[in-house]
Order: sequence, then structure tokens, then C-alpha cells
Amino acid sequence: MNAHRLGEMTTTEAAGAVLASPVVLLPAGAFEQHGPGLPLATDLVRAEHVAERVAAQLDGSAVIGPSVPVGVSPHHMAFAGTVTLTTTTLAAVLREYTDALYRHGWRKVLVITGHGGNNATLGTVAQDLLTTHPDLQFAWTPLTTLAADVVAGMDVSEVHGHSGEAETAQMLEIAPHLVRRGDLEPGTTRLAELDALGAVTRRAGGPRLTARYDRLSANGVLGDPRRATPEDGAALVDAIVARITDFVTEWLKA
Repeated sequence: MNAHRLGEMTTTEAAGAVLASPVVLLPAGAFEQHGPGLPLATDLVRAEHVAERVAAQLDGSAVIGPSVPVGVSPHHMAFAGTVTLTTTTLAAVLREYTDALYRHGWRKVLVITGHGGNNATLGTVAQDLLTTHPDLQFAWTPLTTLAADVVAGMDVSEVHGHSGEAETAQMLEIAPHLVRRGDLEPGTTRLAELDALGAVTRRAGGPRLTARYDRLSANGVLGDPRRATPEDGAALVDAIVARITDFVTEWLKA
């Protein structure tokens, strides 16, 4: 049995965990295309791995609750295999997970999301819970953006991101058996390769425009995943785990 996983506990053990482990970690991912070289569940695989490592670092102060395996991915629906929830459905799932945990006594919930498409919904849920559950503390965190300094030191393309260097590096570290190394191929790597809509979408510092990924990349990849290394992946994951662990450690003192 994994001592950190709520789902592997009995109901008696869960009752004890409410007092011993005041933080619940909820891994959230997506079920969407990640180019020809990475699996559809990439975002969940990364989130669950980070949750496991954070829980281990916290040495009993946190438990891992149920995962949220499908996220908000309508922008990837042009690619086979993608499954998406609406923002309304994801919000309902998150609220109902949280409410159930709240009713059992937990007051600190941290969602660890491997999918950026979930961020807007998480922000909305956090705001709503301030009204409906004023004594609950609901936090959420992305993964790769926590280690932007590590990404900046990598050999990345001018355009990089989804299924690119950083994400592939993490998978090479976490689940190398799921990476189809022979199928890794570059997607959109230069701003000049984007069509007019894509260029507007990727422009920094302006209004935000949401666009389908097939308008950004023919194969669903931003960057060149062939540049990824397990060493870069280890540095990224180590930084992400350390920063989330530091946050929760301070949070427990509040």
C-alpha cells in the first residue's frame, strides 16, 4: 500500500488521515493529443508523478486524493483520441470532489494540474469557493511554468510549448517507456511558421486569443521534442517538486 494515497486506505484509515494529513493533493490532467511521440495521458502522468513525490517529501502531512484524468481540451479536438470536458463540467467535478473532502474534515486542497487548459476553470472554482466554503483553503498549481528558469536554460526552439522540449524532457524522466522516441518530430518551431491567426495567438503582452491547435501546428507540437533529454527532465521535475513542497510546507504553518 502507498501510505500517501487516500484511495488505497480503508475508511478507518481515511478518518485518521484527516487529522494526520491536513492537505489533500488532487492531480489533474487531460486526455488529449501530444503529437506523434507522447501519449494522450501525458498531463495526468506528470501531475500524478509530481503529487507522489511531493507527498513523499511532506512525510505524512499530505494525502493524494482522486485524480481528475480528463480536462478542458476543445482546442485539441482536431487530433484523434482527444477527449474533453466543458469548463462547466470540470468546475462541477472539482467543486464536488472538494465538497466531499470538506465534509470529511479537510480544509486544505491543492490541485496539481499538468494541463494549462484547466487553469481558467481552476481560477473560477477558487473564487467561487471563497463564497461557498469560506473556511476552506483551495490552491492550485501548474507544473512547467513553476520551472520557467530551468526551461530558459534548455536548448529550446523559438516557438516551444505543448509536446515540445520541456514536456518531452519531463516524460523522458518520469515515464520513458511511454515516449515513442523514434516518432518524435518537430512541430512549429519558428514564429515565421505560424499563420496569421497563430501569430496573433502567440504574441506576448497583448489581448488573449484562444485558437485551435491545428491552427498553430500541423502535428500538434510546438517546438522540437528531439532536443529533449532525461537530464533536462530531471532538472525540471526536481525544481517543480521542490517549489510545490516549499509552498505546502509554508502553507501548513498558516
